[in-house]
Amino acid sequence: MKKKKLKTTARKTPAARKATSAARPASKVALKGTVLRSKPLAAELRHIPWSSVEVEALNPLLGRHFVVGQNVMLARVLLKKGCIVPEHSHHNEQLTYVLEGALKFWIDGKEIVVNAGEVLTIPPNMPHRAEALADTVDLDIFNPPRADWINRTDAYLR
Repeated sequence: MKKKKLKTTARKTPAARKATSAARPASKVALKGTVLRSKPLAAELRHIPWSSVEVEALNPLLGRHFVVGQNVMLARVLLKKGCIVPEHSHHNEQLTYVLEGALKFWIDGKEIVVNAGEVLTIPPNMPHRAEALADTVDLDIFNPPRADWINRTDAYLR
């Protein structure tokens, strides 16, 4: 005697929907609506010297260059003392690691100074702004990659 599979029509709870969406392949979730491409980037092994990635001058006090992977972006940001990054927010999670200099952030009602050797984690959709307290070099990591940076539609920095 064959067993019949029962088809259920019960709706998923919000937690179950979240778990299901988290289980989707990252390429479909991370890049959907984030990067304008006909298909997601394929994961590939690359070795890239920073010196081979052109620095984009956004304004006289701010430059950057970045490398984009399948689900993450690494940017090297160069800020002259006094450079202001205006308040903004984005759906991307951000990690900022200051290599040289110092950045003062205004975020979540606090002023936070991030010095060389320190890291700041910024959750998605949290408004923040920053000022370079000295000539500064930092690494910013974003997940998913910043579409506005890739497509150069980040007018707030220019």
